[in-house]
Amino acid sequence: MHGIAARRRPGLSRTWLRPVLCALALCWLVIQVTPAIAQQQDRPIDPNASVTNEQTLLRKLNRIHGRIDIPNKTAANLEQPAGRAWRFYHEVLLHWGAAVIILGVIGLLAVAYAFLGRQRLAAGRSGVKVRRFNGFERFSHWLTATSFVVLALTGLNITFGKLLLLPLIGPSAFSRLSELGKFTHDFTSFAFVVGLVLIVALWLEDNFIGKVDVIWLRQGGGFVGGKHPPAGRFNAGEKLVFWLVVAAGLGVAVSGYLLLFPFYVTNIAGMQIAQVAHSAIAVLFIALIIGHIYIGTLGMEGAFEAMGTGSVDLNWAKQHHRLWYEDEVAKGDAPARPPRSAEAAAE
Repeated sequence: MHGIAARRRPGLSRTWLRPVLCALALCWLVIQVTPAIAQQQDRPIDPNASVTNEQTLLRKLNRIHGRIDIPNKTAANLEQPAGRAWRFYHEVLLHWGAAVIILGVIGLLAVAYAFLGRQRLAAGRSGVKVRRFNGFERFSHWLTATSFVVLALTGLNITFGKLLLLPLIGPSAFSRLSELGKFTHDFTSFAFVVGLVLIVALWLEDNFIGKVDVIWLRQGGGFVGGKHPPAGRFNAGEKLVFWLVVAAGLGVAVSGYLLLFPFYVTNIAGMQIAQVAHSAIAVLFIALIIGHIYIGTLGMEGAFEAMGTGSVDLNWAKQHHRLWYEDEVAKGDAPARPPRSAEAAAE
């Protein structure tokens, strides 16, 4: 019995020795690691130390795209570099560019009025009227003009409203005004397109460029030198405005409807391009119409009457559209000369 017990003692010693050695090794490891962990906790955390830099990621990828369960897959785009370029255009370039162009045109017209004044009727008023536009033509013009003014004002609110109106009327009123302006802008666009189609159908034939228009341009259209060159129903300046209106109207209509009906035709990148085109064309369009309004009101005596009443003074027709006036006389739609009583009154 004593021999058996003596042979078992070494095995029991080894059994207890292993846990003790493991515990000692674990304690030593904790003692060595704890100061290093404490030292790391004292250091500031660098968010870019163990991850890819955001700018590096954006340069490698065109966008940051996630996974979503909703049907609108475009919402999975978390960030894309093109969006920053668009935001810079919309918030900086568009503001400065639109302000310079629109205010610049107004300033140039003010200078022109100050130095050149209003273009008067050289022979005075005859007192005899010549029919220039019928009722439907005037309706088409004013439909296009009125809808354009509404579109311009509501569009300028989108661009400059936060800078100019918001500080004046406050967030609540500005929010209601902008919401109303947005819906007005969208639905008025249909009236503008209808008016544009009508004026193209009515006046396309009279707006083709001819040799007489080159002569008109060479002589400055009567604004320079006091000489009034001959012109047909529309002079070269009016024809230029017509074609620019058609081109700009087509541009804002196509780009606008891409924005009004998003993602039906193009993706987000295409919509950003459409917004840039829409705003840039619209600013130039506004500048063009400001000049057109100036000529039709302050710039030329008797011009507004053509669209205001549909008739113009006989001397106005002879001075500004002599070829058209002669055609009207040949057709019997205009008198060859004012009555003697009217001539005496004019003298």
